[in-house]
Amino acid sequence: MKEQLENIYNSAKSDIEKAQTISDIDEIRLKYLSRKGEFNAIKKGLKDLSDEDKRTVGAFANKITQELEEMLRAKHEAFYQKELNEKLKHDRIDITLSGKFIPQGKVHPLTSTTEEIVSIFQNLGFSVVSSELSPEVETEYYNFDMLNVPKDHPARDVQDTFYVKGMDGVVLRSQTSGAQIHAMENQKPPIKVISPGRVYRNENINARKNNFFHQIEGLYIDKGITFGDLKGVLNEFIRIYFGASRPTRFRSSFFPFTEPSAELDVQCIMCHGDGCRICGGTGWLEILGCGMVDVNVLKGVGIDPEVYSGFAFGMGVERLAMLKYAIDDIRLFFNNDKRFLEQF
Repeated sequence: MKEQLENIYNSAKSDIEKAQTISDIDEIRLKYLSRKGEFNAIKKGLKDLSDEDKRTVGAFANKITQELEEMLRAKHEAFYQKELNEKLKHDRIDITLSGKFIPQGKVHPLTSTTEEIVSIFQNLGFSVVSSELSPEVETEYYNFDMLNVPKDHPARDVQDTFYVKGMDGVVLRSQTSGAQIHAMENQKPPIKVISPGRVYRNENINARKNNFFHQIEGLYIDKGITFGDLKGVLNEFIRIYFGASRPTRFRSSFFPFTEPSAELDVQCIMCHGDGCRICGGTGWLEILGCGMVDVNVLKGVGIDPEVYSGFAFGMGVERLAMLKYAIDDIRLFFNNDKRFLEQF
């Protein structure tokens, strides 16, 4: 039996030396070392040997089995590494080549600024007016009449307002203030809302003005509301928006739908003296108009001005974005220049 084991061992060893592939190694292992292999067939005869022969032949069988297992493992590893190296050589990637740049879309700065402003006022307790109550195509009734703008007011001229051709009394809204009328008609006080949206004015386009821009209207109606409340809300907004308190000033002004009225200016951060295109050399940039809601406006929507008072404000999104990001020309927001937009 020992001689038979030696013959099988030598045959297996010869086959291993002649093997060329991993597949050959697997076939050799199956032929000699599997449960139905030649070695196991011989080992089954160990039961017929004497105890002393069992120990001797059994030890020898185990020894040559381990040697064959080691030879097969080494040969298998060599073939595996060879095939792997050939595959890597064929499929290798030149990591010195430049990668492909895949551009990604980004949120437009006006969109992100609007979202930021809305978020700030929501945290201050304001809710957003639904789009149904803030239409871009509006009637003169809501855009002017209900805002206490008389029929002969210059703002109603075709030089300032875009009228819809073929539709009498219909305009592209010139401010988002009409939303406050819709809100007051559909809600009872207390009312604390904002209305972001696009507005249109027949203006000459320059670094500071465009005939299409964005506003956010705010309205707060309740008992005991004062101008001090208005100043407190707007100064807190400025502090949060710019990340720190910035110099502001309230200048007396006039708006038909508020009394008293004011304009809020923020110190110009792009100021270059007399030659500054943004502030015109004044050192200040107007960012919004505001004031206490006129009693005639309250009466027009059925709110008793003897019981309720409130304030309103309207701010330009472009102006605020220009201040925050140090942009000196409003037209950059609308030119679709990728060099500008990719910075945000």
